[in-house]
Amino acid sequence: MPYLSGAAVLLLCMFVSGECWKHGHRVRRWTGTADTQKHSTSVVKKPPDVTKSRKTKTDQLLKVDDHDFTMRPAFGGPAIPVGVDVQVESLDSISEVDMDFTMTLYLRHYWKDERLSFSSSTNKSMTFDGRLVKKIWVPDVFFVHSKRSFIHDTTTDNIMLRVFPDGHVLYSLRSCSFNCDFSVFSQNHKAYAYTDEDLMLYWKSGDESLSTDDRISLSQFLIQKFHTTSRLAFYSSTGWYNRLYINFTLRRHIFFFLLQTYFPATLMVMLSWVSFWIDRRAVPARVSLGITTVLTMSTIITGVNASMPRVSYIKAVDIYLWVSFVFVFLSVLEYAAVNYLSTVQDRRERKMRERARSQSLPCTCSISQTRTMTMMDGTYSEADTNSLAGYTEEPIVQEEPDEKNQVPEKSEHMVVHLSMSSESAGIKKRKSLRALSIIQNTHAIDKYSRMIFPGSYIFFNLIYWSVYC
Repeated sequence: MPYLSGAAVLLLCMFVSGECWKHGHRVRRWTGTADTQKHSTSVVKKPPDVTKSRKTKTDQLLKVDDHDFTMRPAFGGPAIPVGVDVQVESLDSISEVDMDFTMTLYLRHYWKDERLSFSSSTNKSMTFDGRLVKKIWVPDVFFVHSKRSFIHDTTTDNIMLRVFPDGHVLYSLRSCSFNCDFSVFSQNHKAYAYTDEDLMLYWKSGDESLSTDDRISLSQFLIQKFHTTSRLAFYSSTGWYNRLYINFTLRRHIFFFLLQTYFPATLMVMLSWVSFWIDRRAVPARVSLGITTVLTMSTIITGVNASMPRVSYIKAVDIYLWVSFVFVFLSVLEYAAVNYLSTVQDRRERKMRERARSQSLPCTCSISQTRTMTMMDGTYSEADTNSLAGYTEEPIVQEEPDEKNQVPEKSEHMVVHLSMSSESAGIKKRKSLRALSIIQNTHAIDKYSRMIFPGSYIFFNLIYWSVYC
């Protein structure tokens, strides 16, 4: 029994001594760590920066809860200046029919809000995302005449807020605007609620406030220049507002429209001139050619107007197309005039032939066949010999041939009388035809049209391209 009690006491002493050794080793380890940290702190003395402290919350650092950000900075005082600059990323989807365009841009605002100032020994700014924007005051700028605008949200809202220690704020967002102010091709911004007494918008660096990407290219237009302007806009119910403008000057690529519009229209006009070289008696050929060119010009005009805005003023392309259409239409009218005059002339000649056929010689029995052929010799034409106008019929008295030369003298007298009458009728006919030689000569109308139509169209093209180029 005394041996058992002694063994129990020995085991208890060994357990107590083991716990004491573990506790002492733990104390030495933590003490060594503390000494190491103290030694390293004494070597590198870096002042704490509150902007990099993890224990400091953003709300506590910017004192968001201590101020009422529903009111603008310096409320009740002078207007707060807000600078604006824009960087255009893309300009596309220009629709001439709807008179709108799409623009993607970076819109940046600069102002000072002393309520957001904080202390920083390094004078470094702090950058935040869009979650802080909902807790502070930002300018209520919007796009005037915009159909639809939105902020890109891939992968989050493309909003950046940068706050400087002295309270200056940079607010940047990436926006896409579907604008309809196509009359001057401009993009303008305006504050919605704050008039010029509360908010003063201005371009931060003048024309340098607007920058574009050099890779911007349009299929139908060339960006020549851009500039910025600002002015005041008055609304009768609310007052005066500051408005900022971005003006783009575009120049159309003419080569596309030369191939699609001007060149086909010119070919149709030239094709209508082919009818001037076709025989006037070929009615189906000339009529079908004229109608085809007229319908083709109508199709070209309809196609061009379908891709153009429905405006009340006359465009340059309208002048060219409609003048070309008039030239094609006049070529059809030219053949209508030629065909009508040809018909009138043929009818007149037919009547003259019938009149000449209905009349006959009073008596040619006493004229020998040899004398009749002598009268129709090359001295007189067949029409003159057949015309009996002015001829007076005389009775022929049959007498006895007392002398041998009596009959030949009578025959010679009759031949001379008939020849004089035919010659006077031919002179009257030539005088009447000379007065209407140009009108009745259909070949002359086509001949003059071959020169007048091309010359007039070339003269029109010289004036047109000198004015609009």
